[in-house]
Amino acid sequence: YSNFSGVDGPRDYTEFPAQILEHWAGAPEMLETYALHYETGEVIPAELIAKMREASNHNQGFRTTEFIAASLLDLNWHNLTHDEAMAITDAREFETATLAKYGLIDEIEPRYRSQYFSHIFAGGYSSGYYAYLWSEILDADGFTAFLEKGDIWDKELAAKLKKWVYESGGLRPADELYRNFRGSDPTIEPLLRIRGFETDETEG
Repeated sequence: YSNFSGVDGPRDYTEFPAQILEHWAGAPEMLETYALHYETGEVIPAELIAKMREASNHNQGFRTTEFIAASLLDLNWHNLTHDEAMAITDAREFETATLAKYGLIDEIEPRYRSQYFSHIFAGGYSSGYYAYLWSEILDADGFTAFLEKGDIWDKELAAKLKKWVYESGGLRPADELYRNFRGSDPTIEPLLRIRGFETDETEG
């Protein structure tokens, strides 16, 4: 019965149930309940929260690109046939050739080098390292549903989150579970907005 363990699902879904909770921890409505000055008890100022949000976007272009580079490297390693893999004698050369195909600039390298990229060789994320970023798309889009309601504590939506995300793992395909909670497929715009990558679509 391990396939019916609440949040069970495919690798590129299982990070989502935990990651979405992180949005509440940093929400102003939540911060005002626990982020108090240790001497005066003053609630954390809204201006400081705004500065913290702006600071969190520092270097997001680099961070996002290095992560995608690692994900592409992972996929390319696991797309090799046995004979192709056995013919490789220089992992760094393989990395360089692989990432050159995608136009990665010299100033940005993948987050992990192959020799210590344990996630994809011994950590259960073989050809699945991209799952972290895909889960961030899900959690950003999912939390945006609460923002659209104008209430991050919306009881009706919270009940759907509980029922379809935290109680129904393995009962139905993950994409169906997500749609039952959100009411639509996920989009990338909320994550772009959170990371500071504003576009005409995200600004609208």
